[in-house]
Amino acid sequence: MDIKLSQCFIAVDDHDKALAFYRDILGLEVRGDVGFEDMRWVTLGSPSQPDVDIVLEPPLADPNASPADRAAMADLLAKGMLRAVIFSTDDCDATFEHIRAAGADVLQEPVDQPYGVRDCAFRDPSGNMVRFHQPRKR
Repeated sequence: MDIKLSQCFIAVDDHDKALAFYRDILGLEVRGDVGFEDMRWVTLGSPSQPDVDIVLEPPLADPNASPADRAAMADLLAKGMLRAVIFSTDDCDATFEHIRAAGADVLQEPVDQPYGVRDCAFRDPSGNMVRFHQPRKR
């Protein structure tokens, strides 16, 4: 059996702000932009990984959701409790400086972790944690 990652989903409350982060700062390419009713899904990916898509989706992609459910999801998103994504990089420190210089919300400056990576973390415009790690040389 050969199983590979195809897509992952990140909830966002403003697709245009999310695009400014994921496309303009991180350099991901837009592969699709689909609307349905009052919802929108934007698919992005790294040019070096054409088979892996990241889908920016509404926090609650259910047109029948109650106002209370929508409010609960919006609250969780604002607290950064819905999703996290980890990207690998060949230079954690340079990646950190590039993203910080663009004005992103820093959660953690680069640090060597005991599990073998050097990593840093930011919040995207919707509050999701976005980490970047580089394997440490042994």
